[in-house]
Amino acid sequence: MPDNNLELALIGNCTISALVNEVGEIVWSCMPRFDSDPVFASLLKVGDKASLTGTYGIDIADFSYSEQEYIKNTAILKTTLYDQRGNGLTITDFAPRFWLYGRTHRPITLMRILTPIGSPKIRVRLRPADNEQNKPYQRIEGSNHISFIGETQSLRLTTDVSITSIHDEKWFILDQERYLIFGSDESIEEPIKQLTQRFLNETMTNWQDWVRNLAIPFEWQDAVIRSAITLKLSAFEDTGAIVAAMTTSIPEARNTQRNWDYRFCWLRDSYFTVHALNRLGITATMEQYLQYLVNLAATLDEEYLQPVFCINGDKHMQERIIDALDGYQGMGPVRFGNQAADQIQHDVYGAIVLSATQMFFDERIRRPGDQRLFQLLEAVGEKAVQFYNQPDAGLWELRGSQHIHTFSSMMCWAAADRLMQIARKLQLPQREQYWQQHAQTMRKDIDDNAFNKKLNSYTATWGGDSMDASLLLACTLGYVQGDDPRFVGTVEAIEQQLRPSGSKYIFRYVIEDDFGAPENAFTICSFWYIEALASIGRHEQARELFEDLLQRRNHVGLLSEDIEPDSGELWGNFPQTYSMVGIINCARMLSKRWEDEL
Repeated sequence: MPDNNLELALIGNCTISALVNEVGEIVWSCMPRFDSDPVFASLLKVGDKASLTGTYGIDIADFSYSEQEYIKNTAILKTTLYDQRGNGLTITDFAPRFWLYGRTHRPITLMRILTPIGSPKIRVRLRPADNEQNKPYQRIEGSNHISFIGETQSLRLTTDVSITSIHDEKWFILDQERYLIFGSDESIEEPIKQLTQRFLNETMTNWQDWVRNLAIPFEWQDAVIRSAITLKLSAFEDTGAIVAAMTTSIPEARNTQRNWDYRFCWLRDSYFTVHALNRLGITATMEQYLQYLVNLAATLDEEYLQPVFCINGDKHMQERIIDALDGYQGMGPVRFGNQAADQIQHDVYGAIVLSATQMFFDERIRRPGDQRLFQLLEAVGEKAVQFYNQPDAGLWELRGSQHIHTFSSMMCWAAADRLMQIARKLQLPQREQYWQQHAQTMRKDIDDNAFNKKLNSYTATWGGDSMDASLLLACTLGYVQGDDPRFVGTVEAIEQQLRPSGSKYIFRYVIEDDFGAPENAFTICSFWYIEALASIGRHEQARELFEDLLQRRNHVGLLSEDIEPDSGELWGNFPQTYSMVGIINCARMLSKRWEDEL
């Protein structure tokens, strides 16, 4: 079996997901939802441990090589394994998702179709486990199924493969197409072949219809479509929450202990996700996410609003070390939960208002924003006014220090600015004037304290002289125009400080933090840099760097959180919504126009 790496493909249905490696092994999947205990977690194990518990592999004897790709414009994956004699096995993996009884059917189910090429000799290794305790599920066999009993849930495999062969992991000749359905411990009252083929066809149609409605740019269409599907898979539709990534504890760099759990909903990351999908014409995800936000806004009676929540809206996600898991390539620790929930990050107020603003201006929205929603957002805006000039941990979630971070201040300004625009749209002149005055006061304060005249640049913190890649978003937020000398100077200062000698990629910062100096480039920062280059007129350079970043994607078009500058190796949690957002935004900004090319 190959060593763990991030050459992984994502399947899912907006309820559950799974990561599949290049030889068709499901190495990560949490059930019954994204932030649950992983049923399969061999991604975070090494050596024999990776094959003993918590894995779901389909092996071919005398393995030679494999091929892997998605069915076009879907989240359905095909992995083909070949042996040394020309026999093969195609594994079709998907999680059912389609319209049924007036709503989207997205069960806790992973389906696998095994299609022979010639006469391959194969075996099935299905070992669900309580990976926090490193304890396998108890097995109970039926006539054509195996029930797996864990401490918190029961799962079931229904199949037309020999139950004995699966239980004993015996090799057998695959002489016809076979089907495996793994998920909730429920009986299937339909022939397994008929059910699987029907679910496959309907799932394929569902994804292809969804993609057909995307407003994609002329260039880089495949990259944009794959990014959009990945973002959609990251949305937990039952509540509207959007997770930052599907994994926990993939290190940001080799042996750094920068291992975090990203299976939660950061309000800032989610804003960027819904904004990118909105630009492609997908508004439903934003509407679902807004309902999630409205429920969270009820917590504003407290002093601060925390920056990250569980996907069910819970506030508490106590960070703990899971000793039973070795870590990615043995690089622990493995963390479940995230201490960031306890941090103060003032940019969150801007993220909420920015997420909801389109509800007031987009005529496609089924339930547009009204005065009731505006009043709720005003309460958020008051927090932005209160805290825009106060210290926080910043968007990079520094654990050991607090400063007045310029990006947080600009996001608070954006909250006031958008509330002014919404009030104008709703024809509320007094509220428009109120928010305009606050926006003007905040802007003057930021310009007076966060712009360093010697550097001709905005700086990471008020009164500071170091840079932060988030300042590249000043133009995107509308705080400055692309031709503003202050923004041009900021881009140039970031190039000098945050792009190490010989590197094409941008670091988020280079100062030492609780874990030392960062070693890898934070992928989204390079995408922000590309947008900034285009905004100040350096289009050819922007296109060149964008093409380079697209080459850093893995074999099925996905990106993680970080890139090792010299080798281009992917690090950090995967797939990272931030990074996929960057592909969409840069492609839209840089692409040639349809009307100019056709």
